[in-house]
Amino acid sequence: MAALWKQEGSLAGAGARLLLAALLCWGSRLLPTTDATGQAGGAAATAPHRRFEYKYSFKGPHLVQGDGSVPFWVHTGNAIPSADQIRITPSLKSQRGSVWTKSKSIFEYWEIEVTFRVTGRGRVGADGLAVWFTEVQGLDGPVFGAADNWNGIGIFFDSFDNDAKKNNPAVIIVGNNGKLNYDHQNDGSTQALASCQRDFRNKPYPVRAKIIYYQKILTVLINNGFTPDREDYEFCAKVENMVLPSQGYFGISAATGGLADDHDVLSFLTFQLTEPGKVVPPPDTEIPEKDKEKYQEEFEHFQQELHKKKEEFQKEHPDVQGQPTEDFFETVSDRELRQVFEGQNRIHLEIKQLNRQLDMILDEQRRYVSAVTEEISKRGGSVPGQQGQISQQGLDTVVKTQEEVLRQVSEMRNSMGETLRLVSGMQHGGSAGGVYETTQHFNDIKEHLHVVKRDIEHLVQRNLPNEKSKCPELPQFPSCLSTAHFFMFVAVQTVLFIGYIMYRTQQEAAAKKFF
Repeated sequence: MAALWKQEGSLAGAGARLLLAALLCWGSRLLPTTDATGQAGGAAATAPHRRFEYKYSFKGPHLVQGDGSVPFWVHTGNAIPSADQIRITPSLKSQRGSVWTKSKSIFEYWEIEVTFRVTGRGRVGADGLAVWFTEVQGLDGPVFGAADNWNGIGIFFDSFDNDAKKNNPAVIIVGNNGKLNYDHQNDGSTQALASCQRDFRNKPYPVRAKIIYYQKILTVLINNGFTPDREDYEFCAKVENMVLPSQGYFGISAATGGLADDHDVLSFLTFQLTEPGKVVPPPDTEIPEKDKEKYQEEFEHFQQELHKKKEEFQKEHPDVQGQPTEDFFETVSDRELRQVFEGQNRIHLEIKQLNRQLDMILDEQRRYVSAVTEEISKRGGSVPGQQGQISQQGLDTVVKTQEEVLRQVSEMRNSMGETLRLVSGMQHGGSAGGVYETTQHFNDIKEHLHVVKRDIEHLVQRNLPNEKSKCPELPQFPSCLSTAHFFMFVAVQTVLFIGYIMYRTQQEAAAKKFF
């Protein structure tokens, strides 16, 4: 039933949605009880009984009825309900909006989970969003789009720094007995019962707030929107000895000023908390027989329309008959996962290409070193009696320097291979250290090449004091390590290194979009 509703929600009537909500509510009572923080608490002595209350909740998709209203909720001002969320205020100047439950709650303790987004183009946003529990609906007013002088509690997600103390965005808990005016100029700091600084604007994932009122203690937990984990909450604020009205309305409001943000609420879930040992109140979910018949009729109509749509689709697409239609649709998580794998595959191929080029450079370096070593050995053996004969110690020094160059190039090759292995295993840690290590390898190579060049020129000048130094003619090689070859080799290595660094930087910047 729920799958059909998800696939063709545009065809579902209001009665079908209400019937399904009631079924979800009845089914939730069969689940294990949980404590006030959302963790399993069946064995804990102080864990309250937790029951979902659909009449005080909303969640997409297919949130709006045919007439544009939200079941059990009323929206006012500039609030715009849609299929999967409610935009409390758009990013326009001087906007106000709010949504409130139509009926008062009948339970003493409660827990609410709010999922929302606050997004804007500017570095600073305004004004903010508020979550309410009040004795009377505050449909419109100056306090984040709701009425002032409320009796109850307001949890304010304040974006704009009115008092210029650089302590916003912040989460502020303000209580009122119906006689106080909200202190806008000081961002409610003179009236705040508790607060914490949290930046909830322009996050990659929706921000989640869990507000728990149990045994006269109000606790606020925040999921900062940096992770898709729904239960990754951190403590924000706590108020003890909080006395709230025994019955009240739940609401959300938002407002903009000279600056503006989009304030979108994706879900508002309410749970009744009952102390252990107390009798759980009977569910207030009995649907009149007349309404049941109406909902059943609408649901049967929905099923008929759904079958018609399926038959039409099969006639228009005969090539896909017999295949599950769910496979043709890609969810958001599937698309993100596919993009991550495609990016990892491109990185893998590019690093393999760089590894092959590095192997070619290493082979070329070995050939040059072998040719130079052979030529120096020939010159040392052909003039054994001359005064400027090359000493064995000098040759050993040159050979050791060349071996050090080869060792450094081999280490750089191993480093590239290790980077390739890490990317293949999707391990992203230590990228900065790898870049630093590669930079050190290139610097060491340059230094040792300078040493080799200087030693060769010194030995050649000692061997041939009266002749102009020139490069030996080697068979099967165009020339020795001349200045032009040396600078060309260094330039090639520098270009490859800079290209590699730029590529890594672009890939890391692109990868941040997926996390």
